[in-house]
Amino acid sequence: MSRRLLLLLAVTCGVAVGNIYFPQAVGPLIAAGLHVPPAEASYVVTGTQVGYTLGLFLLVPLGDRLPHRRFLVTLLTLTGLGLLAAGCAPTLPFLVAASLAVGVSTVAAQVIAPLAAGLVADDGRGAVMGTLLSGSIGGMLLARTFSGTLGEWLGWRAPYLVASAVVLLLAWVLARTLPVTTPSSHGSYPALLTASLRLLRTEPELRRSCFYQATVFAGFSAVWTSVALLLTGPRYGLGAQAVSMLALVGGVTMLCTPLAGRLVDREGPDRVNLVSLIGVLLSAAILAAGTAGGVAGLAALTLGTVLLDVAMQSGMVANQSRVFAVRPDARGGLNTAYMTCAYLGGSAGSWLGVRIHDRAGWAGVCVLLAFLAALALARHLVVPSRSRLGERQSSR
Repeated sequence: MSRRLLLLLAVTCGVAVGNIYFPQAVGPLIAAGLHVPPAEASYVVTGTQVGYTLGLFLLVPLGDRLPHRRFLVTLLTLTGLGLLAAGCAPTLPFLVAASLAVGVSTVAAQVIAPLAAGLVADDGRGAVMGTLLSGSIGGMLLARTFSGTLGEWLGWRAPYLVASAVVLLLAWVLARTLPVTTPSSHGSYPALLTASLRLLRTEPELRRSCFYQATVFAGFSAVWTSVALLLTGPRYGLGAQAVSMLALVGGVTMLCTPLAGRLVDREGPDRVNLVSLIGVLLSAAILAAGTAGGVAGLAALTLGTVLLDVAMQSGMVANQSRVFAVRPDARGGLNTAYMTCAYLGGSAGSWLGVRIHDRAGWAGVCVLLAFLAALALARHLVVPSRSRLGERQSSR
C-alpha cells in the first residue's frame, strides 16, 4: 500500500469517526439552545452511538459485497445529508433522530480497516492499523475541539453544518481518487449478516477481543459524556470550549497508537492488552481527583483523560490485530462483530455515565470506569487464552 493511499484512508477515518464524538462537546449548548435538561440533551450522543452500532451490523458487511469506492462515497454522502438535517433540527426529538441517521451511515472507518488489512503482510498489519487509528483519533480530538470552540462562537448548530460541508467535500474527493476494487464476496445480504454472528459464536479469540473492547469503551464513553457536565457544572463553571481543550490535550494519543501497533507486531497483542487494561484502571484513580475542582482538579482530569485515551486506543490496536488474524478470508464479518460489540458497550456507557453522574457525581463515573476495567483485566488474567498458552510453550 502506498503512503499516499494510506494517508487518504487515515483522513477518511478521521472525518467519519469525528462525527460520532463532536456532539460530546456541545451537549450543554444543545440543552441551552433547545431549552431541555442536560441529561435529555445527552440522548444526542447516545443516539449517534446507537446508530453507529446499527450501521456496523447492517452496513459494514456490505464492504465484502460492494466495490469500496462506490460504497464509501455513498456512505459519506448520506452522512453529510444527515448532518445537514441535524444542524437544522427544530426540536430535540428531531435532532436525536437525525443523529441516529448520522451514526448509521458514518461507518466508513470500519469499511476501510478490513480493506487495508488485506493489502499488507501479516507482520505489518499492526503498524497499518495503528496509522489508521491515529487518523481516527485525530478526527475524534479535532472534532471535539472544533465543535466546542465553534459552538461557543456561533451556537450548537454551526458544528453540524460545517461538518456536513466537510463530509460532502470528502465524498467528492474520494469519488475521483480512490482506486477501484473488486468485491471479495458474492454472498447474499442475509448471509453476510449472519456470518458475523456465526463468527462470534465459533471464534473464542474474537469473543475475547469483543469483551475487552466493549467494557473499556463503555467506561471511556461514560467519562467523555460526563466530563462535559462536570466542567460546565457548578464545581468548575467553565464553557463547552473547556471540554474541547481537554480533548485536544489528548493529541498525544496520535503518537502512541503507531508505537502500539509496532509493539503488537513485535510482542503480540496479549502483552499490549495487559498494559492497556492496567492503564485504564490507573486512569480511573487519577480522574477521581477531578472532584477536587480548581487547578489541581483540572490537572488530574487532563492527565487521567490522556492516559485513558492512550490505553483505550492501544488496546483497540491489539484487539483488531488479533481479530484480523483469526480468519483472513472473513475480515469484514470479523470487524463487524468486533466493532458492533464495542459500540454496544460505548452506547451503554454513555447512557449509564450520565445517569450515574446525576446520582453519584463524578466520583461515581470514575468507580464505573474502574469496575469495567477490572472486569476486563480479570478476564485477561484469570482465563488464559489459547494464544497466550501457545506463546509460553513456544518460548520454552
